[in-house]
Amino acid sequence: MNVMGIIFASDVSLGNLTDKRTTASLPFGGRYRQVDFSLSNMTAAGIHHIGIISRRNYQSLVNHISSAEEWGLELGEGGLEFLTPFAMSVSDSYRGKLESLYTAMDFLEHGPDDEYVIMADSSILYNIDLTQVLASHIASGKDITVVTKDDIANGSKQLDLALKLNDKGEISDMAVDYMAPAGYLASMDLFVLSKKWLKEKVREFIARNLFHMDRNLVLGLWQKGEITINVYQFDGAALYNESVEEYFINSLSLITPQVRKSLFEGNHPVFTKVRDRVPSYYGENCEIHNTLAADGCKLEGSVESSILFRQVTICENAKVSNCVIMNEAVIGEGAELKCAILDKDVVVSPGAKLCGTLQNPIIVRRGERV
Repeated sequence: MNVMGIIFASDVSLGNLTDKRTTASLPFGGRYRQVDFSLSNMTAAGIHHIGIISRRNYQSLVNHISSAEEWGLELGEGGLEFLTPFAMSVSDSYRGKLESLYTAMDFLEHGPDDEYVIMADSSILYNIDLTQVLASHIASGKDITVVTKDDIANGSKQLDLALKLNDKGEISDMAVDYMAPAGYLASMDLFVLSKKWLKEKVREFIARNLFHMDRNLVLGLWQKGEITINVYQFDGAALYNESVEEYFINSLSLITPQVRKSLFEGNHPVFTKVRDRVPSYYGENCEIHNTLAADGCKLEGSVESSILFRQVTICENAKVSNCVIMNEAVIGEGAELKCAILDKDVVVSPGAKLCGTLQNPIIVRRGERV
């Protein structure tokens, strides 16, 4: 496939969860990182020339991807490249994806046989056949393909890019940073376009002091009638992890078989860094209901409707419900947790109680003892 891939290690802030890591390296689903989904989507489609653009806090991302052999990639020119850090404005603030692409122009110049570019964001998770998306783009003959999802727009979630189609399937309205009502399609921040056209537009827009992909390039040119857009509607599960509440709810949604199947058993497997552990131990008196537990856990208490990462310890008489608990956390004897997100290496003291809500889960930072 004559395609290169670009993954943006999103700058979406999820509070304490992204204080010291980029969104791309945020743990998800018991054993994965969010970047795993974009990488797996691309490599399953035969894309092996991929650049990952990140501005800061990318050490954990580099550590996770390591040699990239789990995805059949090689680090270095022509394989997987870390394009870090990308440019900042004089005010030390991020000004948009077009600016980051401009600073990655050397990467875009490599791979003379790459005719197309597929760009993805790491804050939206899905399992998609990119060969079908590319085929749709080529068949349309249009400048850019925007992959969209229905049933995301609800009047309260702000969408980076919202599109509305008329009865003929043509775009009748478009808006950015808009709390679009039901009936609009939400962009999945997944775009396909020709490499030649992208390079021309990036240079042109930067020269005009325009930096934003959605607002300046897509919406701006559409309003002027200077761009043709193909809309590809995705019908699988798409999880928008753009806030702490969404990350929490989407994590717990993996308990639902339909969501789990779409995300992990859809078009291809989702690969991640291999960390072999012993099987989880289930104590004689433990009670585990409606829970996903990774390998290496030691479970002797009660757990319900939760996601447990590797090597989590739940001591006797501890009660855990509606929680996301990351690697190597220890829940002490008799502790009680409800609606909480525990980062790595957290220790909850015996008898402690942490109670949040589905809309406002309690977050405990990495390595803290409570």
